[in-house]
Amino acid sequence: MKKIVSFFLTVLISSLTIAQETMTFQAEIANKNGNTLSIKSGRETVQKIEADEKGNFKATFPIKEGLYQLFDGVEYANLFLKNGYNLKMTMDATKFDESISFSGNGSAENNFLANRTLEESKIDFQGMLELDAEGFKKATEELKATQIASLEASKIDANLIDMLKKGTEANIGQLQQYYTMSLTKKKMNNVAAPNFDFENHKGGKTTLESLKGKYVYVDLWATWCGPCRAEIPSLKKMEETFHGKNIEFVSISIDAEKDYEKWKTFVTEKALTGTQLYAAKANQTEFVKAFEVNSIPRFILIDPKGIVVDADAKRPSDPRLQEQLNKLLN
Repeated sequence: MKKIVSFFLTVLISSLTIAQETMTFQAEIANKNGNTLSIKSGRETVQKIEADEKGNFKATFPIKEGLYQLFDGVEYANLFLKNGYNLKMTMDATKFDESISFSGNGSAENNFLANRTLEESKIDFQGMLELDAEGFKKATEELKATQIASLEASKIDANLIDMLKKGTEANIGQLQQYYTMSLTKKKMNNVAAPNFDFENHKGGKTTLESLKGKYVYVDLWATWCGPCRAEIPSLKKMEETFHGKNIEFVSISIDAEKDYEKWKTFVTEKALTGTQLYAAKANQTEFVKAFEVNSIPRFILIDPKGIVVDADAKRPSDPRLQEQLNKLLN
């Protein structure tokens, strides 16, 4: 009997040890975007999870404690993972961030991250960048204080709190860099835009010079850029709203040459409208260099005489863009 008890204790201890050396992640996703989930750290994929015959996802694997991103083929969600977790996620992919919910061991930390993502989506970062120096300083101080207070009031893993505090500091620093860059961008306002001469998806080339006489709304983007793709529906709607007006909507892809065919296919498959151009070796072109493009999407508004109205124009999803164009075109 003692040997039997000893055997079962050994098995139990062994199973507990294995559980602490791995974690389990499962997901039930309505209207899923694909049959593969990828857990990523930066650009590295650390774990792939395939859907089972019922369309659900489940995997057990070892993981280094830390922050990760879950990618469903279209969108990303932040995760905090560590060995010992048994985490379940439910979501409707058509309401991605708004519908994410976690249960099981590790749910408190990951629900906190999901809620934080939602709250951050409500922050008008573009509006902050348009403030004067004193207003921007006050806004960033308030944002930092709010996020730190939220962390200190939470009951989540202490290591995650430390990571997010450091992340908040880094994000505020990056926001300050963007503010400095926005001041630089504004220097291009009210000056002549440099000409471009880029390949047109429909054939031939298109120059900015050839578009004089119309307002030109430029969208600098790439097929790999998630935020760029997210603006496409709003851009299409904007093109429909101002169809027949004195404005040309010009999308300029800055994809690498290796992704040239991907760009051509993407434009066709997604039925992109407006003028679709490709800028080979974009970073070496006078147009991209003049506007100091260091992040995308980037939007630029140029008047019929070729003068820059706004070197850092509002995004199509920003209601203020339509208000601005209504004033200019009506």
